[in-house]
Amino acid sequence: MGFLDDAKNAAETAGRKAKEAFEDTADRIKDKVDERKAESDVNKAEAERDSVQTRNEVKEKLRGDD
Repeated sequence: MGFLDDAKNAAETAGRKAKEAFEDTADRIKDKVDERKAESDVNKAEAERDSVQTRNEVKEKLRGDD
């Protein structure tokens, strides 16, 4: 029965390692998605800031505040 026990242990170990690898990959993907969302939020905020600055400059020129 030693051979069957060894085969069973090897199969269990392989299954556990495959599950851990899958979970690790899933975590890495989630981390990348979070990173991309954060970068997107930063880009959106920077674009909004630039828009407000441009709008304020135009208003200042129209008022003659140069």
